[in-house]
Amino acid sequence: MTQYLLSVYSPEGPVPPPEAIEPIMRAVSELNSELQAAGAWVFAGGLHPSSTATTLRPGDGDVLVTDGPFVEGKEHIGGIWVIEAADLDAALEWGRKAARACTVPIEVRPFQPNE
Repeated sequence: MTQYLLSVYSPEGPVPPPEAIEPIMRAVSELNSELQAAGAWVFAGGLHPSSTATTLRPGDGDVLVTDGPFVEGKEHIGGIWVIEAADLDAALEWGRKAARACTVPIEVRPFQPNE
């Protein structure tokens, strides 16, 4: 089995009201239960807004610390799943389910093998 990272791309801006978030959180919870029941679950978590990020950049023998995300953009990673899947097609199917549950884009990317 290969592990895959499913990255949740969330738009920048104000947080939607609770009545908009509630059905999404319910759908995500159902997906998490389905992943766990299928044995595909490894880890998942949501992230605070990108404004809470701190970026560390190496250079000239030191590390520069700056507030904010690595890049400024209209979307940032809002959460992740790490799953195990037999192949890319199976991982993409979980990604489709995640996109429907979260109602935002999901990036699916395999981890490099541990050797």
